[in-house]
Amino acid sequence: MRNLVLPTRAMQVINKSIHLFHHFGFHTVGVDRIVKECEIPKATFYNYFHSKERFIEICLIVQKERLKAKVVSIAEYTSHASARDKLKALYFLHTDLDGLYFLLFKAIFEIKLTYSKAYQVAIKYRTWLTNEIYSQLRALKTDATFQHAKLFLYMIEGTIIQLLSSGQTDERERVLERFLISIIHPHSRKSLL
Repeated sequence: MRNLVLPTRAMQVINKSIHLFHHFGFHTVGVDRIVKECEIPKATFYNYFHSKERFIEICLIVQKERLKAKVVSIAEYTSHASARDKLKALYFLHTDLDGLYFLLFKAIFEIKLTYSKAYQVAIKYRTWLTNEIYSQLRALKTDATFQHAKLFLYMIEGTIIQLLSSGQTDERERVLERFLISIIHPHSRKSLL
């Protein structure tokens, strides 16, 4: 799916629909609502995208590529930042409920059974992200394991669930600090508190 090239009007439809899916979900936003909100004929929608499943897949690909660019920017182009700072930046980027990752996270729960190809876009991103996290963890501590990277991803997703249920953002940094301390000083009592 590399080099996805779409006309400007199709990208406008995608951008508007990403916003709709983000706020209202994949199942409550149908093709009729998309064409109405985007002010395009239904035939134009199907000419561009062929089906709702294909359209959702394209929306997730666009969102994934935007997010990957930000992750790469954090991981590779912020040379002055420490691995710890990069991990923090990755964590906050991914736990922002208004951010780019939220749509991919939402897709994992909402579309697995109904839009399996689109679902795979989100799953492949999670795998890619886990590898990026692992690279940063290894820079922080050479004996960090891939399991630590998976735990970091689960911590991100657990934080999102906590934010959705409580709305409290003050716990985010404390959870992250506990995790990082447990990696750096695994036998410290602080890592268990």
